[in-house]
Amino acid sequence: MERIRAVLIDIDGVLTVSWKALPGTVDAMERLRSTGLRLALVTNNTSRTRAAIAARLSGLGFPVDAGDVLTAPAATAAYLREHCPGARCLLLNSGDVREDLPGVTLVDEHEADADVDVVVLGGAGPEFGYEALNRVFRHLQRGARLVSMHRNLYWRTEGGLDLDTGAFLEGLEKAARTEAEVTGKPAPAFFASALAHLGADASEALMVGDDIESDVLAAQRSGITGVLVRTGKYLPETHRAASGTPDHVLDSFADLPALPGLLASG
Repeated sequence: MERIRAVLIDIDGVLTVSWKALPGTVDAMERLRSTGLRLALVTNNTSRTRAAIAARLSGLGFPVDAGDVLTAPAATAAYLREHCPGARCLLLNSGDVREDLPGVTLVDEHEADADVDVVVLGGAGPEFGYEALNRVFRHLQRGARLVSMHRNLYWRTEGGLDLDTGAFLEGLEKAARTEAEVTGKPAPAFFASALAHLGADASEALMVGDDIESDVLAAQRSGITGVLVRTGKYLPETHRAASGTPDHVLDSFADLPALPGLLASG
């Protein structure tokens, strides 16, 4: 822990649930800021732009601005510009994040017969109905590439766990006999981008998340110290069945400043 200079932090289920701050999380982030640690909020949230997320968190008291927020949509835009330049993309997403997709050509979702080169899946919501999913399936059958901002199975709301994109993605992959290119967590490129943004090496960073696979173990595979918190989507049975062991497990993000050696290393 002596070399930690940067902290990557998930938002949903770690700092907030249904955009309400979890107890002690604002104070914990303020303590981390005061030590000079470099912070990045890395999220698979696809319902809001970076600016909107920062504004919402700032309104709750978190010391953050848009430059601190790294989202799956922004990572997806960079991926599409590099790997699919000029492609006509059909976006299926709950929420308007076009502001974070500069340089990406989006096809009107109601143009059922439009030529589509890439189908892009964001976060699941009411938009993921049969008609929309079947339209996606047909484009995949015609040869469109499948890009997904993440493959999370569910997320935590104040009403409980809600299904997310991964629950639909696996069925689409099997039905269309294709494999999605994932751009958000747990993609190694997403973590590499966050580290580059902070100017830190993997050995100097830790990742705090409530998703043991996509947040914590994925970060550890990239050489980042992983910290699992028992909030948000955390479930004991998922922890027990995980593909690996987190470096650290805490009850809450509020406990992070007390992690031995962390604040001293900043």
